[in-house]
Amino acid sequence: MENWQKHIFINPEIRSGKPCISGTRITVSDVLSYLASGMTIEEIILDFPALDKEKIKAALSFAANRESITKIAFASLNYY
Repeated sequence: MENWQKHIFINPEIRSGKPCISGTRITVSDVLSYLASGMTIEEIILDFPALDKEKIKAALSFAANRESITKIAFASLNYY
């Protein structure tokens, strides 16, 4: 999903500025945690009716996008 921007927002006043799903206070991290724990998309939607399949996919797309631009700086690399 390339259009995750319409479903994800960041507001410093809501959930300490963590990326949230539009229309909710549910963070992208919350959604990822539910999926990682084994919940299906359908189970998440049942527990959180404000979410739908498109919003959950937007959370995944946002996380993938953020991962692709994350850089890790190492002070030194020592391989033995």
